[in-house]
Amino acid sequence: MGDKEIPMVETPHTKSLGEGEGRVIFINDHHNAAHQHFPNNYVRTSKYTVLTFIPKNLFEQFCRVANLYFLVISALQIIPGISPTGQFTTLGPLCIVLAITALKEAYEDYKRHQQDGKVNNSPTLVLRDGQFVPTVWKDLVVGDIVRVTNRQYIPADLIILSSSEPMGMCYIETANLDGETNLKIRQALEETTHLETPEQLHSGIAGASIHCELPNNNLYNFDGSLSLMGAAVLSLGVKQVLLRGAMLRNTKHVHGVVIFTGPDTKLMKNSNKAPIKRSNVERRTNVQIIWIFVIELLLCTICAIGNGTWAKNNGSSWYLEFDSTPAKEGALSFLTFLILFNNLIPISLYVSMEAVKVMQAYFINNDLNMYYERNDTPAMARTSNLNEELGQVEYIFSDKTGTLTQNIMQFRKCSIAGIVYGQNLLTDASLGEAIRQGRHRFNTASGTNSAPSGTSLGEKIEDPLFGFSDPTLLQNLSNNHPTAEVIREFLTLLSVCHTIIPEQDTNSGKIVYQAASPDEGALVTAAKYLGFEFTHRTPRSIVVQIQGRGPTTYELLNVLEFNSTRKRMSVIVRTPEGKILLYCKGADTVIFQRLSPEQPYGDITIGHLENFASQGLRTLCLAVAELDPTQYHQWSKIYHAASISIIDREKQLDKAAELVERNLFLLGATAIEDKLQDGVPDTIHTLARAGIKIWVLTGDKQETAINIGFSCQLLTDQMELIVINEDTPKGTLEEINNN
Repeated sequence: MGDKEIPMVETPHTKSLGEGEGRVIFINDHHNAAHQHFPNNYVRTSKYTVLTFIPKNLFEQFCRVANLYFLVISALQIIPGISPTGQFTTLGPLCIVLAITALKEAYEDYKRHQQDGKVNNSPTLVLRDGQFVPTVWKDLVVGDIVRVTNRQYIPADLIILSSSEPMGMCYIETANLDGETNLKIRQALEETTHLETPEQLHSGIAGASIHCELPNNNLYNFDGSLSLMGAAVLSLGVKQVLLRGAMLRNTKHVHGVVIFTGPDTKLMKNSNKAPIKRSNVERRTNVQIIWIFVIELLLCTICAIGNGTWAKNNGSSWYLEFDSTPAKEGALSFLTFLILFNNLIPISLYVSMEAVKVMQAYFINNDLNMYYERNDTPAMARTSNLNEELGQVEYIFSDKTGTLTQNIMQFRKCSIAGIVYGQNLLTDASLGEAIRQGRHRFNTASGTNSAPSGTSLGEKIEDPLFGFSDPTLLQNLSNNHPTAEVIREFLTLLSVCHTIIPEQDTNSGKIVYQAASPDEGALVTAAKYLGFEFTHRTPRSIVVQIQGRGPTTYELLNVLEFNSTRKRMSVIVRTPEGKILLYCKGADTVIFQRLSPEQPYGDITIGHLENFASQGLRTLCLAVAELDPTQYHQWSKIYHAASISIIDREKQLDKAAELVERNLFLLGATAIEDKLQDGVPDTIHTLARAGIKIWVLTGDKQETAINIGFSCQLLTDQMELIVINEDTPKGTLEEINNN
């Protein structure tokens, strides 16, 4: 347990954005807001408006070579003495073709306008004169205070003031913003979490203002400050921001202040205008038409030369009544032949193509094989211009977690004090290894590739997050095994080191864990079934029921949150005995760097981690450190200064965390399985038979990745396996060329 002195470092002072560097928002003050001229909350994703439809659509249509060609032919036909046909023989059909295509585009854009109207007129609640009244999204203005309820989308970019959950926390799903389905935690400032009723919001926020950055497209950063009457300036960061398009989940309601509306929201800043979409078939058709036109010009030239030569040889005949030179006669006949040969390019070509595309879109929308019954989600072709691209896909790039896998984590094994607990069950990676070594043949008819979950402690537990089966763990804990104290700390860490919110199910009365990530949910659920049940959370405490002996309360001092840079999470708690402990869990690479020199279980745990990884299990290392109270208070001042900094707050917090996350004692490691989704092997096998090249990105270790590749039929025995482990682009290219 670490006891080194925490070094002092220079900490940033609280700063505010300079003049001209941001915008000032007066909260719930419509008089001042009316003079700031911020855009309204109306958004438009449609391609056309009433004014731009005709010019923009005509421009798009005449980008097609055939339409431009027939426009030229129509102009030539109007010239007297040149056209051998009627003046409107081509112009009439051309207008019909343009009209049909325009009607199709208008119908598709009309559906986009309908969708925009549905979004802009979505209901929400806004604070007016001390009470919440219903309104629609498009009528929201900067500075409004709104209430968003569970499973509603956020109507504009908001700063969260309070929520129905402890500590002003809430969960959001940002799939519409970044494609991630894992829930993310957002939290109000402690100074505003008590503002729950309309009266409290109206009076408590009176005279307040927000000074924040200008609108931008950065989804993961935000700098700002909140000024409350009679209070210090409070720092705002991305943890207090709810972005338009995110969905509120597992939270009854939140209250927030509108900071960006309509085109200023980060969602719209990351949206591009509807482009002119051209399929590969259409681009190739344009090229072929150009070649046909070149051939037509060649034919017209030959015919014009022949006509000029004939006129020269027969121009003296009185009955022909030639009144021009042979050269002029040949030149005029060139235009005549151009009109005569225009049928080489069929005028109905694009109409036929558009009709086929519309029918394809209809069949796609009504295809039962593309309907996902569980979520009641059919396929939807928002535009019919790119249907044929689906049949020309050459490459598929995919990640593994959440795409090929179910993203339902299941606790399988653990290593505590150098002892592995959990039975050897069949996993996707171990099945892939068996296929690779010829010990197993994949059954494509079944589409399954893993064994059923195990049970625990001789008792059937129906929980998809818990697949652990080994009674030895609790036996060692209860029988005073030499490692019993380490087991107790291990399970305590699982039940305390997290950001989960427990909720009581109104129907069953059982506690349901609302987790920001499925990994956290699986770990806390495992602790629950192993006798360390997390039951309650407040802003300053965590309550755990330990082996049915009544509640044990841990005072929550600090939460050092996980991020992709840190690759770890820590909590600092005061135990009932008065000790200050730091519990830390994270990737093995970062945990082992922060261990104290003497680690009795270090080497053996490394071997266990390698074994878990070879089975395709996701691993985390768990460690603990006891902090000296004097050193902790010294560090807490550094951390507080970093937490209220506006400039580079995340970096300052990471630096502060580095000072305390050291000299850790390794307790062990966990192993979690994320199974492949049903039908993944069959799907990949079918795509590969169609000649599509598939790339899968994964963070697994190399051997694990190869084994999972075999289990999902990405790799087969008939393939030559080439492994490239180069660190530079040049070396990689040389290795590829050598193979």
